[in-house]
Amino acid sequence: MSDYYSQLNEAASYVKERIGDIPKIAAVLGSGLGGLVQEMSDTVSIPYSEIPHYPVSTVSGHAGQLTVGVLGNHRVAMMEGRPHFYEGYTMKQVAFPTYMMRLIGVDTMVITNACGGINRSFEPGTLMIIEDFINLAPSNPLIGANDERLGPRFPDMSEPYSLELIALAENCAESLGLSPAKGVYAGFPGPYFETAAEIRSIANMGADAVGMSTVPETIAANHAGMQCFAVSCITNMATGIQAHKHSHERVLATAQAASADLGRWLSAFIRQIPA
Repeated sequence: MSDYYSQLNEAASYVKERIGDIPKIAAVLGSGLGGLVQEMSDTVSIPYSEIPHYPVSTVSGHAGQLTVGVLGNHRVAMMEGRPHFYEGYTMKQVAFPTYMMRLIGVDTMVITNACGGINRSFEPGTLMIIEDFINLAPSNPLIGANDERLGPRFPDMSEPYSLELIALAENCAESLGLSPAKGVYAGFPGPYFETAAEIRSIANMGADAVGMSTVPETIAANHAGMQCFAVSCITNMATGIQAHKHSHERVLATAQAASADLGRWLSAFIRQIPA
């Protein structure tokens, strides 16, 4: 773990040298949801490939860079894309960006994703505030030796997503005339789209949506003592619910169509997060 911590510090130091003022808020932008970056001013962008030890995303729809800028009265770090467990990274590598942000000085994580809907009241384009998660992956970022400099051995997960931030986000949505859903997100390892039998099983567990990200970042953020808020863009209905076959291209198209509402909502929300 000492090597991991050293790598995190090296990455954090490199980023701090490049960005100037330290951001207190970081946002992870999922597939096709990078439009929020356009809301910021005075931006500085760093390709992931230039950050020491940083895992580079190989998925289309991800810009693959860290952009830091000003949104309202906040300095915000936008992660345009993320690494995934299914790309062959370890869970600790997947969590690397989250822990790096904590070492930089970030204390609030806003996480977005594009995912499949299980709740039959949803439709493509629905925005869902995540209230809780189910980890369906065979691992998580906390497996192995624990480094107390990052967080406790047994972190609490009774409130993985801040109830205070959820209430603030709901108020912001209402003021904009938006009506996001709320639900439970299941993190599936991927990279294949789930089978109909798997979806029936996941639905029986109580999940409203299923995707291939978000859970590792949520676990790491809570472990590191950060408050967390997450929202899903339902880009398709899950296998056995929708009639047509899945494609990543359709996922990106739906995410981009919904990104205007998501962008103005998150822009208003982030501006109102207490300093």
